[in-house]
Amino acid sequence: MIDVEDLIELVRNYNPKTNAELIRKAYAYGRKMHAGQYRRSGEEYFTHPVEVAAILTEQQLDDATIVTALLHDTIEDTKSTYGEIAEQFGAEIAELVDGVTKLTNLQLTSSETKQSENFRKLFMAMSKDLRVILVKLADRLHNMRTIRSLAEDKQAQKSRETMDIFAPLAGRMGMQWMREELEDLAFRVLNSEARNSIIRRFITLQRETGDVIHKITNDIRAELEKGDIDADVFGRAKKPYSIWRKMEEKGQGFSRLSDIYGFRIITDNEADCYRVLGAIHQRWRAVPGRFKDYISQPKSNGYRSIHTTVSGRDGKRVEVQIRTRQMNEVAEAGVAAHWSYRDGVRVENPFAVDPARWIASLSERFENADDHDEFLEHVKMEMYSDQVFCFTPKGDVIKLPRGATPLDYAYSIHTRIGDSCVGAKVDGIRVPLWTRLKNGQSVEVITAAGQRPQSSWIDIVVTGRAKAAIRRSLRDEDRERFIKLGRELARVAFDHIGKRATDKALSTAAKQLSLPGAEELLARLGSAELAARDVVRVLYPELATGGDEIDIKRAVVGLKPDQTFKRASCCQPTPGERIVGITYRGQGVVIHAIDCPVLAEFEEQPQRWVDLQWHSGVHPPAHTVSLDLTIRNDAGVLGRICTLIGEQKANISDLHFLDRKPDFYRLIIDVDLRDIEHLHAVMLALEADSEVASIERHRDAGRKP
Repeated sequence: MIDVEDLIELVRNYNPKTNAELIRKAYAYGRKMHAGQYRRSGEEYFTHPVEVAAILTEQQLDDATIVTALLHDTIEDTKSTYGEIAEQFGAEIAELVDGVTKLTNLQLTSSETKQSENFRKLFMAMSKDLRVILVKLADRLHNMRTIRSLAEDKQAQKSRETMDIFAPLAGRMGMQWMREELEDLAFRVLNSEARNSIIRRFITLQRETGDVIHKITNDIRAELEKGDIDADVFGRAKKPYSIWRKMEEKGQGFSRLSDIYGFRIITDNEADCYRVLGAIHQRWRAVPGRFKDYISQPKSNGYRSIHTTVSGRDGKRVEVQIRTRQMNEVAEAGVAAHWSYRDGVRVENPFAVDPARWIASLSERFENADDHDEFLEHVKMEMYSDQVFCFTPKGDVIKLPRGATPLDYAYSIHTRIGDSCVGAKVDGIRVPLWTRLKNGQSVEVITAAGQRPQSSWIDIVVTGRAKAAIRRSLRDEDRERFIKLGRELARVAFDHIGKRATDKALSTAAKQLSLPGAEELLARLGSAELAARDVVRVLYPELATGGDEIDIKRAVVGLKPDQTFKRASCCQPTPGERIVGITYRGQGVVIHAIDCPVLAEFEEQPQRWVDLQWHSGVHPPAHTVSLDLTIRNDAGVLGRICTLIGEQKANISDLHFLDRKPDFYRLIIDVDLRDIEHLHAVMLALEADSEVASIERHRDAGRKP
């Protein structure tokens, strides 16, 4: 374990004016509180907070953050309290420790909490003080470095969480070194075979070609000397996970992957960055489409650099990053550069982004996400995306993720502009809305009154803001459609028992079902969240089932007295069809239609087969059968289909769309029927309708019984 004086010395290296006594006091307090606690590896538990503090010294952070690292588990894992820490170390440190504690508690309940909610809370914590996240990231990094002491299932869980949340979060904050290390540590757990394979290929490549990095570094230095440019040159092979991801994205093997080496050139000033770029491009051929100038157009987290890829020695592609020393400090520390100290004073780096402004701009992108999973989708999308920079007709710059379309551009200006967009011009030429925008293009949005977002737009846009706005508009539109469909479903269901679906009846049913009102009930009926038969049953339980019909429990003949049965969902056997039973331990008997393809799996297990037949009496309409329909996309067609089914005394229990085209819909309708004759009558009535293009019974052999 790092001694307290060694830790203080690490801080003094960048902050000679550090409050050494405060660090000693926190070190002693933390060690006392964690006395008798041990990690899974057998080490004293306090080694962990000390290592977290040491990681934060590498980022040259202030005393408050270092002390928070030493105390970050005290409230959670010891008898220490918020009040005690505030009394001994001040309100600022108490707030930071409490913030980290809340994040730790969040992770402890992550098995019960959706990952998207975790992410939302991470951003809430960020908005109060970004240093909470810096401590949490360092905490996660040390835990990943020592993850081998955990059980395998716990290793996998923590690694997935790291890959999905903490690594991209570190990247978005500009701490690329931490992102790469977190990804690599998680990759080692989640796919060790792939990682080891890549490392073995590197060793083989080095044996065959020699030290390529050293050779290319010398080549670059020689070119800079020719141009009389003073700069430092560093080279390295890319991390195994970065290479594996490129192989997956490009569908290429390791031998065909070219840009596996990266080089960084650090200059004294911005002008020299462009001189270096000129020297590199004069000496080696630039790879088209691989140039990015983040100096003239910085990323939102303050990152500035020139990126280019060239065909280097022996035709090998190499990626080159060019930036000044101050830019490099921000590239290494990211948003954390705001708190960096040197010689006892906070560093005034002109490129360090203000954390408050950065988190505000990031949070604004997700504020309209109504759904937690939608929120997570947007966060991941924004974190992994590079940016393109487009111009408005007036010359203003609009930043968008790579792959953005004119629709994304329209929504980035204003939701109203996006909703009413009917077309776009790029560099003065009319283009389709799905066109992918490129750096430097000028975009003009064409709008029209009365235009509304289309469902296909969801697949066109890439930004969270655009997706959220489109989904919100579609939900409003869908609700009106669902209410109309729900009213038709209710009418058919009530007609089936000789009643009318009046507003009063629907309001009464809504109250019984604990719904806000009749409109919500109809919306849920139309969206298949609620079955019409359940509404009828609430109001008229005595009419919901026939009087002389067979009890559903006695519908099958051939079972033993103690045996129960259920219908297989794969083939949905219906009274009147030939059936056979298959015994399942703990499930009783599952009934299959005699022609069900799933039965082939049991040919070698005759002892599990049971000879059965349906009872010959009248069955209640409680046997669900799925119908696959393709119908014309026109006003009133779906309502008429529902009416036809109702006229056959059948009840629709569920409905969902498989495909929506401008001219046709394909959907699955679950219908409750009595028997096979009832099914044939329903299908015949639907097939005879001119708006039905095709109809067949839907059977899913992939469904579990």
